[in-house]
Amino acid sequence: MSRIAYVNGLYVPHAEAVVHVEDRGYQFADGVYEVCEVRGGHMVDERRHMERLVRSLNEIRIRLPMPLAALGVVLRETVRRNRVRNGFVYLQVTRGVARRDHYFPDPETPPSIVVTARAADPAKGEAVAAQGIAIITVPDNRWERVDIKTVGLLPNVLAKEAARQAGAREAWFVDRDGNVTEGGSTNAWIVTGDGKLVTRPAESGILRGITRTVIMEVAEKLQLRVEERAFTVKEALGAREAFVTSATNFATPVVRIDGQSIGDGKPGPVARALRENFHKVAEIAR
Repeated sequence: MSRIAYVNGLYVPHAEAVVHVEDRGYQFADGVYEVCEVRGGHMVDERRHMERLVRSLNEIRIRLPMPLAALGVVLRETVRRNRVRNGFVYLQVTRGVARRDHYFPDPETPPSIVVTARAADPAKGEAVAAQGIAIITVPDNRWERVDIKTVGLLPNVLAKEAARQAGAREAWFVDRDGNVTEGGSTNAWIVTGDGKLVTRPAESGILRGITRTVIMEVAEKLQLRVEERAFTVKEALGAREAFVTSATNFATPVVRIDGQSIGDGKPGPVARALRENFHKVAEIAR
C-alpha cells in the first residue's frame, strides 16, 4: 500500500506530495512542527501536542490553519489512510507561500500545512532500549528560542550526524557554562547517586518536551524525586544512570557518554521503570 500525505487540504500519494518552491518553510524555515506517537491506532498525548503547537504558532505569529477539532480529524484520517497501528504522525505548519522576502507576507496569506504518518516496529525500539544508547557531547550553537518547536533544525542535524559518525545515537548540547541543555532530538536526564532524577528547567535553553512532562508524572507515581536544574557533563559522567526522552524514544537509557560508561554500563532500573510505566500515564485517545 502506498503512503498518503495531507497537503493543504488534499490527501495525496506520498510520492507526489509537494509544496510550492516559495513556501516560507522551505525558504526560511519559517514554520513549526509536532510529532505524535501512534499506539494501537490511537494518538498519544494529542491534547498536549496541540497545546504546544498553538503556543509555537503564537510565538512566531502564524495563525492556526484550521480549528483544532478539524485538525484532529485530519491527523486521525492521515493515520487511518496510512493504516498505522504503531508509529508516528508528523504535522508541519509554515507561514505559507509568498514571494521571497524577509518581511512577513500579506496577513491573508494562508498558512501551509503538511501531515504525514508512518509505521514503526515497537520491538525495534524495545531492543534499542534494552541495550541502551551511546551519546556524544557537542557545543550548543543553536538560537536562543529553542523553546519553540521550529523546523529550523540545522544545528540538530549536524549534531545528530556527528553522533552517528562517532558510533553514537544521540548528541547532547552543552552550553558555555559547561551544562547540558538537551539532545539533538531529545530531552536529557541523569539519575544522581542518591536517586534523584535531574533534568534542565524548561524555562530557557530547552524545549518543554511532552514526553518529558509525562515522565515527571510517571516519576511521581513511582515516588521518585525530580529536580529541575542544570547539570554538567562531569556530573553526568558520574551519574548512577542517564537517559533521554522524546515522543519517539519514550525513556531510553544512556549507557555511554563520550565513550565513558555510565554506572555499570547497562540500562539502569530507574530508566527501565519509567519506560515500562510511560503508557500507563500518557493520554491515549480512544
